Amino acid sequence: MAVSIDEIKRLKDLTGIGLTDAKAALVEADGDFDKALEALRKKGLTKAEKKGEREAREGLVDAYVHSGRIGAMVEVNCETDFVARTDGFKEFVRDIAMHVAASAPEYVSAEEIPAEERERVKVEFSEKAKNDGKPENMIENIVEGMLKKHFAEKCLLDQPYIKNPDQTVGEYLKENITKFGENTVIRQFSRIELGSVN
Repeated sequence: MAVSIDEIKRLKDLTGIGLTDAKAALVEADGDFDKALEALRKKGLTKAEKKGEREAREGLVDAYVHSGRIGAMVEVNCETDFVARTDGFKEFVRDIAMHVAASAPEYVSAEEIPAEERERVKVEFSEKAKNDGKPENMIENIVEGMLKKHFAEKCLLDQPYIKNPDQTVGEYLKENITKFGENTVIRQFSRIELGSVN
C-alpha cells in the first residue's frame, strides 16, 4: 500500500517518531492516519505521551481580545521557565487564547464534563431517538454518537483548530509538546463576550 509523504511527515511531526517508523505504522494501518496514530499510542511510541507523564508547573497566562468585544485568557503550563520564555511557546499560548475567543469551548477536555451534565444530555438524546422512531436495539449506539459529537463541540481539545481545521486542538497541542520537548498542559481558560452573561 502506497502512503503519501505528507501523511508520513504529519505522523512523524505529531508523534516525534522517525520517518521510517511513521511510514511503517501507516502501511500497517492501510494508509488510515487515525488508525496508525492509535496503533502507535497503544505501543507507547509517541514521545508526546511519554512527556505527558512529567509534571508541568511553569508556563504562561496570556490573553487575546478581538475587536474589543470578545476576550479570552488562558493558562498553559510547561516543565521549565526556559521553554515558557521562548517565542514558540508564547505563540502557542496566544494561538490557544485566540482559538478560545473564536470557538467558545466550555471545557478543556471531556474529563471535565460533570457526570450529571453528561447524564442530562444522554437522557435528552435517548428521548429524541425514541421519538424519532429509531430501532430500540440501535438507540444506545445512536445516543453515544450524538453525545460524542455534542461534547466534542464543547471541549477545547476536541474542537477543530481554527488555524488548521484538519487537526484538533489536542493534535496541535501534541505537535507542540514534541516541538518544545516538554510536557505541555492547557490548564484553564476564561472567555468574556460583550453583552453576554454566563
